[in-house]
Amino acid sequence: MNIVYAVSALVISFLLTVLIGPFVIPYLRKLKFGQSIREDGPQSHLQKTGTPTMGGVMIIISIIITYIFSSALLFNFPITYEFWLLLFVLVGYGLIGFLDDFIIVAMKRNLGLTSKQKLAGQLIIAIVFFITLQMHDFPTDIRLPGLDVSLELGWGYGLLIIFMLVGASNAVNLTDGLDGLLAGTASAAFGAFAFLAFYVQSEVDVITMFALTVVGALLGFLVFNAHPAKVFMGDTGSLALGAAIAAIAILTKTEIILIVIGGVFVIETLSVILQVISFKATGKRLFKMSPIHHHFELIGWSEWRVVVTFWAVGAVVGLLGIFIEVGLS
Repeated sequence: MNIVYAVSALVISFLLTVLIGPFVIPYLRKLKFGQSIREDGPQSHLQKTGTPTMGGVMIIISIIITYIFSSALLFNFPITYEFWLLLFVLVGYGLIGFLDDFIIVAMKRNLGLTSKQKLAGQLIIAIVFFITLQMHDFPTDIRLPGLDVSLELGWGYGLLIIFMLVGASNAVNLTDGLDGLLAGTASAAFGAFAFLAFYVQSEVDVITMFALTVVGALLGFLVFNAHPAKVFMGDTGSLALGAAIAAIAILTKTEIILIVIGGVFVIETLSVILQVISFKATGKRLFKMSPIHHHFELIGWSEWRVVVTFWAVGAVVGLLGIFIEVGLS
């Protein structure tokens, strides 16, 4: 029956996203919520100008409906605080992204919320997340994967949570730069965490259901987002997904494994950081453009080749994370 629960959540979420897409995408186009393209980006991207963005609302709506329906009604799971925390993080960071996207499309600018405004919102949600965990006596240690060793962090765990939620949301946001890139890599990452959540609990619980629901919604979104994309998820989707995957890692006590399973997002973020450091220190750029997926485009790779390669890397690091957590334990 556990397998039935898992597959059902994924399938329902996938179908719901595919069904609402033909209604949401034309509505976004009618409202002229088109994507503004970076002027310094690859010239081939200019043809994407005007493609509807804020498609992340499709993903979030599908997740919320499926998650609540599957967990609370269809399979009658107990509604725990983890259930509400996952929804809180998803919707909270999604709203920040929505405001950012809305300002961009409404004012036809490449910049939405200021960095301080965006960071303030992310910090508030992360702090509320930590306080809620403290109210439920959530353990504040971290375990080293593959070793029978744990480190007690105390209040320092709160700083780790804030770093994880804010860092992951922005890292995933950086990855959303090519058709289908984030939807595919995030599907692999959430799929890996769904397996780990099941492994940790030895049953399908609300965390496993949530992760699989996200996978279904992402695969459904990929139907419209694969090259050539008919819609982009925007910050609405990417910020929500990044925070959600960090929340799952925290709730399953697999915090360190997030670095491995989210390897693609880590690489994308490091490419930006190294690019900035190199340019400020030497006046030279390490990459033709960052995040690094644009570098591969500018050296001649087709967009599809870049995306498929990153999907493959995402799948490999997902499996590697599972092996480290399960195989070495």
